[in-house]
Amino acid sequence: MEQKLTLTWEQRKLGDVFDFLQNNTLSRADLVFETGVAKNIHYGDVLIKFDEYLDASKSELPYIPSQQIVDKFKTSLLQDGDVIMADTAEDDAVGKCTEIAGLQDFPTISGLHTIPFRPKQKFARGYLGYYMNSGSYHDQLLPLMQGIKVTSVSRSAILNTDISFPADSSEQTEIGRFFIHLDHLITLHQRKLKKLQNIRISARVRVLGGA
Repeated sequence: MEQKLTLTWEQRKLGDVFDFLQNNTLSRADLVFETGVAKNIHYGDVLIKFDEYLDASKSELPYIPSQQIVDKFKTSLLQDGDVIMADTAEDDAVGKCTEIAGLQDFPTISGLHTIPFRPKQKFARGYLGYYMNSGSYHDQLLPLMQGIKVTSVSRSAILNTDISFPADSSEQTEIGRFFIHLDHLITLHQRKLKKLQNIRISARVRVLGGA
């Protein structure tokens, strides 16, 4: 029999839930893709490439080649469960977040145009990543966005946004698990679709003699 979620929620200000970490200002040109001394989370990847929950052990991340740069951020190395927000975008996608996991003790730093957070209390895996990308949270950012061609939000502006979460950690777990599983299913079906599309193209070439 499935467990029914009671969902008794708590609501707190972001500044009471998270500590801010430092981010670097390295551009794409400053990063390498073979190997380096630390991995880097770039805002463009948060906006386009990464989902709400990022397993770093299964994703290709660019590297920072300089130990000197990494040493400047040794107190802000990311940990599993940290959340990274893209603070700049060309539209209202600004504020997109990803929760990171699977770091496996490899030094990883939040990069250009990001705001990295560390929860002050333990949250269930995946919950924060999905909640902070929901309309319930992201809609709070809309009146805080500034700029015309490029839109951004600041750390000070988001301090008083509301973070809501189930008081029972087991209910957070159920929510996080549900969405992680759903994303996994979507990925599997996308791969199947791509395979079928390739088969279709190949068959059309063989039968009709054209692409």
